[in-house]
Amino acid sequence: MMTDTAKNPLILEKAKKLKLLILDVDGVLTDGKLFFDNQGNEYKSFHAQDGHGIKLLRQTGVEVAIISGRKSIVVELRMKSLGINHVYQGYEDKRSAFAELINQLGLTPAQVAHVGDDLLDLPIMSRVGLSIAVNDATSTVKQHADWCTTRGGGQGAVREVCDLIMQAQGHFDDIVNAYLK
Repeated sequence: MMTDTAKNPLILEKAKKLKLLILDVDGVLTDGKLFFDNQGNEYKSFHAQDGHGIKLLRQTGVEVAIISGRKSIVVELRMKSLGINHVYQGYEDKRSAFAELINQLGLTPAQVAHVGDDLLDLPIMSRVGLSIAVNDATSTVKQHADWCTTRGGGQGAVREVCDLIMQAQGHFDDIVNAYLK
């Protein structure tokens, strides 16, 4: 179910044009907590609903990409399991990865949405057609977002975004009905 903000005609119009969804990782696909064991192994927790939403969105023809400031083997493995081929890690300045990605896919910034939670995301958020902040993003990021999810990072916020895009583009009901048969 869409929130009142998501029902905003301007948000829906922007979402209708999207061909690419770019996600940050820490604080968007995860709750932002970083866990390390004594050997330096990193652990992250991803929400299953986010993963399923990404798979459903990709089935509608919308590409999904990752641009993250950190590098992580865990992220590489999770994105591979979701079929996400556009994974850019270790980009504290995310602008070059963004430019390369839209050039490679032949897209305009208006055809792109970005979901972020912290200041590193603002350079892309200020360039895309639909900028989205997760509910627990910093206040500055929320101020610069077109839309803010009701859920926090790592808590189903990405699923909320995927559902919004599928609803705006007219695919959501067909997807739900396929599960009801």
